[in-house]
Amino acid sequence: MNGLSISEACTRLGISADTLRYYERIHLVPPIERDTGGRRRLRRVDMERLRFVRRAQAMNFSLEEIRGLLMLRENPGQARAETRRLTAAKLAAIEQRLRMLTHLRDELALLLNLCADAKEGCPILESMSSDRA
Repeated sequence: MNGLSISEACTRLGISADTLRYYERIHLVPPIERDTGGRRRLRRVDMERLRFVRRAQAMNFSLEEIRGLLMLRENPGQARAETRRLTAAKLAAIEQRLRMLTHLRDELALLLNLCADAKEGCPILESMSSDRA
């Protein structure tokens, strides 16, 4: 049987063997074929699916969302509209997170400046105790 060993596949994918086994256990990937010695051997199709999972994770999709994307990938006839909807929702969530992070960055920069000029007390710690959100 051809294919990559689990260690070779994991090295190429940048994941641990435990992660690969977990994906298999939760049925994110179908059962991986084994050689006569019982060792997993990953075929090209397995690697493509795992690369898809890793790329989707890098795009901040959850494992459950990735499961849905994989189902859409397997049935591409009606996939475009649903995939666009899921991706638009993910983009909106990321944009909201970016706005929150920008606000946080600005607040921390202000607090650092206030702290540098403070004669007593600590504006950073005082800010964390205030009722402002």
